[in-house]
Parts: sequence; C-alpha cells; structure tokens
Amino acid sequence: MVRLVVLLVFTAFTSLPAFAWGKTGHRVVGEIANTYLTDDARKSVEEILGPEGLAEASTWPDLMRSSPDPFWKTEAGPYHYITVPTGKMYDEVGHPPEGDAIFALERFKATLKDPGATREERQLALRFINHIIGDLHQPLHVGNGTDRGGNDVTCSFFGDTTNLHAIWDSGLIDQEQLSFTEWTAWLLPTITEANRDAWSKIDPRVWSAESAAIRDTIYPSECDLSYGYVFDHRETVRLRLSQGGVRLAAYLNALFAE
Repeated sequence: MVRLVVLLVFTAFTSLPAFAWGKTGHRVVGEIANTYLTDDARKSVEEILGPEGLAEASTWPDLMRSSPDPFWKTEAGPYHYITVPTGKMYDEVGHPPEGDAIFALERFKATLKDPGATREERQLALRFINHIIGDLHQPLHVGNGTDRGGNDVTCSFFGDTTNLHAIWDSGLIDQEQLSFTEWTAWLLPTITEANRDAWSKIDPRVWSAESAAIRDTIYPSECDLSYGYVFDHRETVRLRLSQGGVRLAAYLNALFAE
C-alpha cells in the first residue's frame, strides 16, 4: 500500500499529458514535412499509411489514449515528452525506466528498419515518430521536472482559466483562428533553403535542448495573459512549427534512404 501511494505521488509530479501542439499544431508539422519528403520517403510513407498522410496521422497517438489496449493505458504515455532540468543536458539525466520520447524514437525507428515488422507495427511506429518529433518542438514537452511541463502553472488566457502547458499546446495557435492548411500556407514561404540546411541536423537531443532553452524564457511573471503574451511568443510558435516540419521530413528522408 505504501509503495502504491509513493508511486502515485511520483507519477503526479513527473508525468505529463499526452497532448502537444493540439491537433492543429501537429497537423501543421506533418503538412510542412510532406512538402520536403524525398521521392523514396514519400513512397515509403504511402506504402505504410496509404491515403492517410502525415498530417492526418500526426494526431493518432493522442486519439489512442482512450483505447483500452494495455499498450496505450500503461506504456505509451511517457513517449510524448522528456524531462531535462534547467542547466542539464539530456545525456546527463537519460531516460527513466519507463522510457521517454527520445527512447521511443529509437524504438520506433528500429521497427521501421525491421524487415520482419508487420504493416500494423510499421503504421504504429511511423505515426508515433511523426507525433514525437512534433512533441519535442513544443517547449513544455521538455519538462523541467518540477511542474509537469507547465501543467501545474494555472493561468488565465483571455479570461479563461487554464494552465501554461495548454496555452502552448493549443491556445497560442488557436488564437490565430487559422486551419492547419492556412498555417502551412503562411509558414512555407518563410522557410528558406538556408533555414532548411540549418535545421536539418537529425538529432533529437539538439531539438530538445532548444526547447529547454526556450522553455526557461516563457514562464510569465504574472498569469493573467492575453494579447501581450501572444505578441511576445508568436514568432517562437511559428519557428518551432516550421522547424518541426523540416526536421520530421529530414528524419524520414534519412530513415527511408537507408
């Protein structure tokens, strides 16, 4: 009984919800990535996902949180985030025993490289890789280990009570009142060839270190937030969505080239 209580307390202070960027943000990352796939990667994605595509597949791991399957109930939750305390690097802390997003990327990459994997297994792996790379670009999915990635930071956003994590998942994006295709159409012209070259390093530790650095700058001094907070962080949201899309494409291009 004591062990159970300790486990529940530990979970409450270390776990994050499975959502990141919300549906719109994840679809933007998937749609941007689709623009930059090589012919080999595009063919492989189509063979695995069929007509579903990256934008549609990007939200599937969040949808499946309601599945009664043991994988989704007891295993998949930690695959959406990592914990890196301020002043630390990921390799200094590593992943916990239950795994995390970087651990899961390696797991699902191995599945896609396994010639014996079934199509169902490959679909799960590709959908999760798609989703995880988006997650790692949401700054609060690289948690500092103290407040569940901002979930414990209660804020008012345009008069509605919410929390900082939710504001970054969807509040800042949805405030623009754009569809994911409109977001993509607005962002693509701003992504230069130089941007793509600079962003195409395939290293989730680099991506997460960027998120951790951004994370430490987005905690507000007071939590009655509205237009000023949107103005201060609008360009960061645009940058991380754009980088997530370019890097998802780079990751898949390299994976399927092998």
